[in-house]
Amino acid sequence: MPGFGLTMGLTLTWLSVIILIPLAGLFLKSLELSPEQFWNILSSRRTLNALRVSFGLAFAAACVNLVMGSIIVWALVRYRFPGRRLFDAIVDVPFALPTAVAGVALTALFAEKGWLGAPLAALGLKVAFTPVGIFVAMIFIGIPFVVRTVQPVLQDLDPEIEEAAGSLGASRWQTIIRVIVPSLAPALLTGLALAFARAVGEYGSVIFIAGNLPNVSEIAPLLIVIRLSEFRYADATAIAVVMLVVSFVIIFAVNRLQRWAQSRIPAR
Repeated sequence: MPGFGLTMGLTLTWLSVIILIPLAGLFLKSLELSPEQFWNILSSRRTLNALRVSFGLAFAAACVNLVMGSIIVWALVRYRFPGRRLFDAIVDVPFALPTAVAGVALTALFAEKGWLGAPLAALGLKVAFTPVGIFVAMIFIGIPFVVRTVQPVLQDLDPEIEEAAGSLGASRWQTIIRVIVPSLAPALLTGLALAFARAVGEYGSVIFIAGNLPNVSEIAPLLIVIRLSEFRYADATAIAVVMLVVSFVIIFAVNRLQRWAQSRIPAR
């Protein structure tokens, strides 16, 4: 096609300047460490716990967002009710809200004397300044990625397909499992990957509600910032490289699952 060379050149240049060169610089910086030094940094108890908190809670939050986001999408697409447009706009609030503002709001809401924190504290459940608070913050910032990824796909899914399955004797549950879910699977996996990636790297909304106790509620991005403030650049680089590699591997695996699910959808 005309203009392919110019377009591809600009694309590769822009991606290189914005993404590839900074990432290459990160890896080159990590090469200054010997394998023993690299391993000692990563195998420290504080680093392992920070990585466990970040990746474990991010994946759990992404799974919750996958389920609840799908329900929200179904309600917004399949039903007509007063205030639907308002609720549809509310979904995008985490996109527009500064992360620090979100962190302060969540902390005030779930503190022991907050609107939601007080009744939960009465039940013996503490949210703010615990790993549970990190989990809540990650759900908050990740839900729009699932909703906005799945919503257009569900809108394009003709309801007549569901009616046809019902007329052939399929129960409502069979229609969901065998008709709707396979059609939405690629979009669901994409939303899961985006929500996970967003939660893993989240900083602003998490540090306010986390408590930031080493080995308890300290996330990996915060530990990187702490190491930089201590001028321990090697430690910060090693942790960042591990986060980058693990995140890439997980997203790549989800992308492969997405392609596999897409290949199993029959052509229309």
